[in-house]
Amino acid sequence: MGAAPTLNEVRKWPATVPVTDAARAIGCSRSQLYELIRRGEAPVKVLSFGTRHRVVTASLVRLLEAA
Repeated sequence: MGAAPTLNEVRKWPATVPVTDAARAIGCSRSQLYELIRRGEAPVKVLSFGTRHRVVTASLVRLLEAA
């Protein structure tokens, strides 16, 4: 697992990112973020496609800016 990306790095990401990348950016594990998604409590906007999930980068940036 690499170091958490900076806010400026996250701002350059594509419109959506995998849950793994989003979890790294907010400092939690992939399994923790998946559990929050499952419960409908994720702190970021998530797009679900069947069993696949993508995190909306703009919502991730907003969360990181507020921190």
